[in-house]
Amino acid sequence: MKSHPGEVAVQRRTGVRLAEHGSSRTRPEIPAAAAAFLRDQRMIVAGAADDHGRLWAGVLTGPAGFAEAEDDRTVVLRALPAADDPLHGLFAAERDIGLLAIEPHTRRRMRVNGTAVQAGQSLVVWTEQVYANCPKYIQTREPTTAPGTPAGLGHGTTLEERHRDWIAAADTFFIATRAEGHGADVSHRGGNPGFVRVTGPRTLEFPDYQGNGMYMTLGNLELDPAAGLLFPDWERGETLQLTGRARVEWSEPRVVRFEIDAYVHLADTLPAGWTAPGYHRFNPPV
Repeated sequence: MKSHPGEVAVQRRTGVRLAEHGSSRTRPEIPAAAAAFLRDQRMIVAGAADDHGRLWAGVLTGPAGFAEAEDDRTVVLRALPAADDPLHGLFAAERDIGLLAIEPHTRRRMRVNGTAVQAGQSLVVWTEQVYANCPKYIQTREPTTAPGTPAGLGHGTTLEERHRDWIAAADTFFIATRAEGHGADVSHRGGNPGFVRVTGPRTLEFPDYQGNGMYMTLGNLELDPAAGLLFPDWERGETLQLTGRARVEWSEPRVVRFEIDAYVHLADTLPAGWTAPGYHRFNPPV
């Protein structure tokens, strides 16, 4: 993989001295352990840019086995974005995609980035980057029900009060980013409730906690501020998708500020019942 100039710039700014530490070190092949992990998953987070360059993150669900590696460079997802999901219909033609397979109850996760196209009722993904992430900041929880049939609950450009309360109480969200020539990516963000602050009807901010130093998300934002956020409501089985622009404040502690262009609120995208969260011991105090 070629060097990512955004990642290199962020690593230099933050004092990372490891050579070629980031997406350039990832491989496109799917190891056997990663293929087995994918087969066990019932939830995959996907991220992509629409035809206007706006980034969206959404969730795909299905029974164990709905995500499967057909060979060492191909993943088939036997699910499609729901009709009201902004990702719906985007993959009629091949485009960049970022995937995050996450298993909250074991705190295991892996990222699969590449390109995807719709084939019937499935997405076929050709991999460019496959790699695992550490368990930091993942809250343990396990579904106790199955998801229903997704349906739209609203969309707009300014958050309603219920959305602001939802975000302010969140312990988990997902962020999609991309950079021209370097593909799309989806990453997890977690912390104690209150780690995301709503600063206005169209703005929010969150701390950038210390991770693995690869800075794949911040590296993409260095080159393209477009980003998509996905907030799950574990109790109701709903999701809130935001698209907008993110800007990093290089202060101490480091903060990411996000300005919303649009939101989509969906019901029954997730199971509506989960076990109580177990907060990660490394979550910083809010």
